Order: sequence, then C-alpha cells, then structure tokens
Amino acid sequence: MPGRYNPAVAVDVRVDGAGELPEYASDGAAGADLRARESVVLPPGGRAAVATGIHVEIPAGHVGLVWPRSGLAVRNGIDTLAGVIDSDYRGEVRVVLVNHGESEFRIEPGDRIGQLLVQRVERAGFSRSQALAVTSRGEGGFGSTGR
Repeated sequence: MPGRYNPAVAVDVRVDGAGELPEYASDGAAGADLRARESVVLPPGGRAAVATGIHVEIPAGHVGLVWPRSGLAVRNGIDTLAGVIDSDYRGEVRVVLVNHGESEFRIEPGDRIGQLLVQRVERAGFSRSQALAVTSRGEGGFGSTGR
C-alpha cells in the first residue's frame, strides 16, 4: 500500500500458487496482513496451521513475528498462537489459529488471518550466576504487580 512511510527493512518474498504478498492495510499499520492460501474449517476448540503460500527472507538481525488480527478475535474468538520467523527460516509461513468461539469458523483463500511484524532483535549472552540482584518485586509472578 502506498503511503507516507518508506520501508526501513527490505524483505524478499517468494509467492507460491494462490499466495499473496503481505500488505499493510493503512499508513499507520504496524503489521502487514497475511492471507490464507487454503480453505480450512476450525471447529470450536480446534486449531490449525493455515498455509499462506509465502516464504520470506527476514534480514539478519531481525525477526518476523506473526500476530493476531484483532477483528477475528473480537468478532469470532479466533486467536493466533506463537509465530516466530527466524532470519534463517525459508519454509512456508503458516499461521496457527485456534477457535475459542462456540461455533465452527470457516477460512477461505484470500481471507486475512494474521499480521506480520518485522523487528530488530538483539541476541543475549547468558551466563550462570549464583545470585541475582535483589528487587522490590522479587519472585512475584503472574498478577503480582496488581490489576
């Protein structure tokens, strides 16, 4: 989509068959929409890795993250499970969808099923330690910082 933003990162995409290039839906969109290449029926509680028909070459020092589309979640209870595309992965991009709704959900070729964000990553160096710095939170886990 043409707009006021110039791409900061170039991503090469190989498209198979009915696949479509990822596309930003608006000038301010953070993620580029990913479209289904196949028909899938998701029963309530079901999940599927839906083919997109694209292979991407994420540049070194970056990662592709597959995120849900908010409209699918709000209207239909369809969520996207974890999707990390490493810079050395060359297989087909698939979007793992799960149906949290109470009725089956149909996906048709061309439907927007997720969005791709490309971000810089920094690799961490890990080292063993006998003690960690003390903080006010300590070992407080899920929900420990309040509502």
